[in-house]
Amino acid sequence: MGTVFRFVGRTDLDTARAIDEAVAILHEADSIFSLYKPDSPLSKLAGGQTSVTECAPVVSEIWDLCEKWTEDTEGWFTAFTREHIFDPSGVVKTWAANLAAEKLELHGITDFAMNAGGDIRLSKEITPGFAMRIGISTPVTIASPEAGVLTVVDLNESNFRAVATSGTAERGEHIWNKKTNAWANQLAQVTVAAEDLVTADVWATALFAAGDQAISLAERHNVQALIVNLEGELSATKGFTELLRPV
Repeated sequence: MGTVFRFVGRTDLDTARAIDEAVAILHEADSIFSLYKPDSPLSKLAGGQTSVTECAPVVSEIWDLCEKWTEDTEGWFTAFTREHIFDPSGVVKTWAANLAAEKLELHGITDFAMNAGGDIRLSKEITPGFAMRIGISTPVTIASPEAGVLTVVDLNESNFRAVATSGTAERGEHIWNKKTNAWANQLAQVTVAAEDLVTADVWATALFAAGDQAISLAERHNVQALIVNLEGELSATKGFTELLRPV
């Protein structure tokens, strides 16, 4: 998927088989949904060589899931590129990551955190304390001398188990705003805390696309978010403010 997945945790169990099975889920999702691989079902779909009904049933499942999220976010999330190509990567990465994490839990590994390309998913039985404090990066590339921790989100006294961030620091402009028919570029970064990883990721993308409407959109849907504008100024929903801790 063009990114790195990392599992960190505590267990007395042998993790080799569980990790292999979890990683296999990620590779399978990549083989189906990657638009960088010319022989993937999604690439063939984009090229008009196949249809959704001719693909594996999971493609239709993800298509429906993306449509649901488009509706739930008032149209700010979209799985279609500016060329009108179906690209569900805004859902698939964290959807697959969550399945991989659930595979570990099925093997009895229940005290861990997963980093899916910068998006964090905590296991339900993770040991409270330090492991539930998640750093949010400053909205600059990691190669910059200004890179570091912007602030810390403390999930210890909340029901949230996921934090996702969208921005342009690493990938540049890549979130398409279909309402303005242009790249989303009004904000530097959006971070969302949610009970599950897919919800956090989708809303981070949707709020980034929403630009100056992000806070009002988040508040209408009870989404907890931290917004960094292009001048570096911060704004947040009330619920997210309660999670913040000094660096």
